[in-house]
Amino acid sequence: MHDTSILLIELGTVLLALSLLGRLGRRIGLSPIPLYLIAGLAFGHGGLLPLSASEEFIEVGAEMGVILLLVMLGLEYTASELVTNLRAAAPAGLIDAALNALPGAAFALLMGWDWTAALVLAGITWVSSSGVIAKVLGDLGRLGNRETPVILSVLVIEDLAMALYLPLLTAVLAGVSLAAGATSLLIAVATVMVVLLVAIRFGNAISAFISAKDAEALLLGVLGLTLLVSGLADKLQVSAAVGAFLVGIALSGQVAHHAVLLLTPLRDLFAAVFFVFFGLSTHPGEIPHVLLPALALAVLTMSTKVLTGYLAAKRAGIALPGRVRAGLALMPRGEFSIVIAGLAVAAGVEPQLASLATAYVLITVVTGPMLARLPDMEWFKAMLRRRSALATPVPSTETHM
Repeated sequence: MHDTSILLIELGTVLLALSLLGRLGRRIGLSPIPLYLIAGLAFGHGGLLPLSASEEFIEVGAEMGVILLLVMLGLEYTASELVTNLRAAAPAGLIDAALNALPGAAFALLMGWDWTAALVLAGITWVSSSGVIAKVLGDLGRLGNRETPVILSVLVIEDLAMALYLPLLTAVLAGVSLAAGATSLLIAVATVMVVLLVAIRFGNAISAFISAKDAEALLLGVLGLTLLVSGLADKLQVSAAVGAFLVGIALSGQVAHHAVLLLTPLRDLFAAVFFVFFGLSTHPGEIPHVLLPALALAVLTMSTKVLTGYLAAKRAGIALPGRVRAGLALMPRGEFSIVIAGLAVAAGVEPQLASLATAYVLITVVTGPMLARLPDMEWFKAMLRRRSALATPVPSTETHM
């Protein structure tokens, strides 16, 4: 009973603090994400008010936050739109891997680490945070923008690539045989293909099975299906986020419309918990020792992410402002980067890797949402208009006799 009262007091304190921070962020025109992260640092180990009773509960809530963010993204698009976007964005996915994974690997080698640490850091710098970016796009009202499908296509390709990368990395870190590693990889590929096929071929049947008329049944059905598929995907060495996204893709029509309305408050609650947990898992005392290398790596790979988004949006025929918005939106790294670093540390790879990854992710997650707001500022819009005018050829006024 005593532990329960402490749990309730801690959770109540955290949620009230988040409410005040969210209001503060919106009043000063700032995304609440950096404020939630700072709150996590304050409540975490080594912070001002460490939590004890509620940390495990918050960890589960953080998992829920990522899953809800991704299923809500999936509800915005149909299966046919996903396939079309993935086909169009495949070259952008290759550019993304080259521009963002290779710098991470090179940085590790420059630090004097071995090739295993280079493989790990390549994954950490490669993948953007789907959860953070989903929150930013929602906060800035950009879910309906022309560049948003391009951003989502890059994110989905990255998440699907992680479904192949994580089993391979796990096999390398464990030192298992080539056959065992290949088996894990095949299971991951088969799982993704099956879930995607079901989403495309049987999406209408799944939507019909979940009633849109009963709000309570709809909420429980969509949430239950999302958690079930996410858990199975995670069990089969595939990202739970990919499973949640594909569930959202599979649902359509009135079911998808009503599900968005019902899940939005839950998404906002657990998304805030996710960002707090990210801060909780970071010890403030570890950051100063690796701050300069992490800052250098962040500046380098945030720049390559901007270039990735710019090129992907340009291929899709989007104008200059949309290309810039796409590039800036892709900068934050998050949940996958922390998972990758955790696997490496558990396997005994380079002791400094954990603190470097944490500082690196924290820098990108704090500065990314702030920089994503630049295209909405009048001076930045004016600058882009001037650039567009200079790039547009002036029609010739010469006449030919």
